[in-house]
Amino acid sequence: MSEQHTAPSLARIREHLMAWTTGTPLPDRGTGAATVLLDDPAHLDALLRGGLADPQGVIFVPGAGTGDPRIVGYDGSPAEPGGELSVNDEFYLQIQDYAAAAFMVLVGPTLVTVGNTDDFRYFLADADRARSTGGFPEFAIAGPVRLANLPGLGAGPAGDGPDRRLHVDADGAVSTSVTGVRIGTVGDGPAALRDAWLRRNDASDAPCAVCLDGAVDETERAGAVAARPWLGRYLAAIASLRTLNANGVADLRVSGFGGRLLAPLEGVDDPADQPGTPAAVLLWTAESGYLHLPATNRSFALSLAAARLAEALLVCGSVDAAAAFADHGKLLQVATFFADAGVRLVAAEPVAAGDGR
Repeated sequence: MSEQHTAPSLARIREHLMAWTTGTPLPDRGTGAATVLLDDPAHLDALLRGGLADPQGVIFVPGAGTGDPRIVGYDGSPAEPGGELSVNDEFYLQIQDYAAAAFMVLVGPTLVTVGNTDDFRYFLADADRARSTGGFPEFAIAGPVRLANLPGLGAGPAGDGPDRRLHVDADGAVSTSVTGVRIGTVGDGPAALRDAWLRRNDASDAPCAVCLDGAVDETERAGAVAARPWLGRYLAAIASLRTLNANGVADLRVSGFGGRLLAPLEGVDDPADQPGTPAAVLLWTAESGYLHLPATNRSFALSLAAARLAEALLVCGSVDAAAAFADHGKLLQVATFFADAGVRLVAAEPVAAGDGR
């Protein structure tokens, strides 16, 4: 019996489109790219023959869909700032360039793109400002907004690559995004595309060297990202602020951006300041603390006292190191609580002395 496919729901279409535009991973479903967007339907046959698309994935093709339930028709373009991309007259995604994003009026889901050097430099300026003052750009933390191509902005290459997402332009050139450098053609096989993607990344000083290389000089991008190893945490903080604000939590501050909740930790090197998205972000208001996990969109509300202990664990990386700033027993309690909840705040599982509680 042949494998049966059902047409994707609107929720799944939206999930795939947003994962494709932002560069965030989807759960593995099979072989080939989970999401592909073609600029020209003429390349669809070659794409399918080459096995570049996951049989359980979604392929966006201009115009109407076909009898293949994997294929979803779209109108518009993800590459035109000020325009929009629509699917089935049901989902509309506004496209805006980063330089103009601070002045835009939000009317629905919006993708903010880095499409040139000026956009990239504005992004860096906002990140540097947040790092020093704690002030994040309001548009970036708004509920309907997502930033495009997070791996190239400092989130790291994990979850990205031609086995996750592909863009096929009108000439048949293939990359991972509309702003990406060419890594092959639609006639190439998955292994060739993966090898080309890996070579590009191996030659760069910072991840990811593909998804923005068609828009921003790679030497400048790599140098700027390498000099700011905390950019992954900045992007995670944006996601955390967006989620908590959407749930009615306002006036939040973020640990490591403009200060710490536990003041003696200021100036301590943070092990989370490494390329890649960290597991947890510590935030607080005047009344409460919050630990947010951007990867799973999971949040914990904490007392300010517990939040200070969690912050010490995150910054120091172990109970023993954090004990220079807080009570060892209480730190162990907090580390054990989160470990039991499936959240690791330290490099190794906490080991209790005595009853450990």
